[in-house]
Amino acid sequence: MKRRRKRGGFTLVEIMIVVLIIGILLTIAIPNFVFARQASRAEAIIASLKKIDAAKDQCAMDRGLVPGDDCADTAMATYLESYPPKFPVTGSFVKGTIGVEPTFNGRTAEGWESDKSGL
Repeated sequence: MKRRRKRGGFTLVEIMIVVLIIGILLTIAIPNFVFARQASRAEAIIASLKKIDAAKDQCAMDRGLVPGDDCADTAMATYLESYPPKFPVTGSFVKGTIGVEPTFNGRTAEGWESDKSGL
């Protein structure tokens, strides 16, 4: 009498359970990845705005400028690695005069730090 060997493999129910578990994990993980991406972009914007503000202060000290004066773009290029700055998203950048903080999309570095959801 021959015995049948049980074939190895997964049943349809087992495969469906694995797919369900993967789907649940993805629904948990994807929003976290999106938030982390937005937060990293906001951090890059904040860092760029702070570098620009520091470069304007250095320009003002070196050239004897007072609040309200403008540090020319050619002078700013000597204090920064790349000017105008490259931001991770498109938007409007305003350098501002001496004593006025630079802005990106109408928000200063402090504005970006308090609310990073503006991307």
